[in-house]
Amino acid sequence: MKFLETALPGVVVVEPDVYRDARGFFVETYQREKYEAGGIAVPFVQDNLSSSARGVLRGLHLQTRRPQAKLVRVALGEALDVVVDVDPRSATFKRHVAVRLDAESQRQIFVPAGYAHGIAILGERTLVEYKVSDFYDPGGELSILWNDPELAIPWPLESPVLSAKDAAGLPLAEALAKLGR
Repeated sequence: MKFLETALPGVVVVEPDVYRDARGFFVETYQREKYEAGGIAVPFVQDNLSSSARGVLRGLHLQTRRPQAKLVRVALGEALDVVVDVDPRSATFKRHVAVRLDAESQRQIFVPAGYAHGIAILGERTLVEYKVSDFYDPGGELSILWNDPELAIPWPLESPVLSAKDAAGLPLAEALAKLGR
């Protein structure tokens, strides 16, 4: 199992060992001791699963009152996972990391609490499974505009399918002003 650092502090790509044979494959999607040894020592409290069709974009989401660390993987299909540093005090402020996740490789991404997160669905039908370190707080959620020019994220979708909440996301500057940053 490999734990690969990215350009954003604390954001880690996990490449688990996948054991394949004629029957299919086996992979440990999480094993606390191995993840702690790899630098991911987070007490996860909940597992989530979302199903989406090709062209859906979810994000960019940020929990403000109850920040959530996430361990994200694709169980079926493929997606582009994007993590954005939205902390104005950070040396990597406004930078992002984009990682392709798919069921074939079983790669995962660890997103520390405090980062904005989004995912673009590339597979026909994609199941995204993720662990979170705190419970969802609807009143503490902030949606940052997925295509904010200030962030310049090269999404692979030109006209994604968005929820009403994501379509009404705030540009980063407005989101930070709302938070008093």
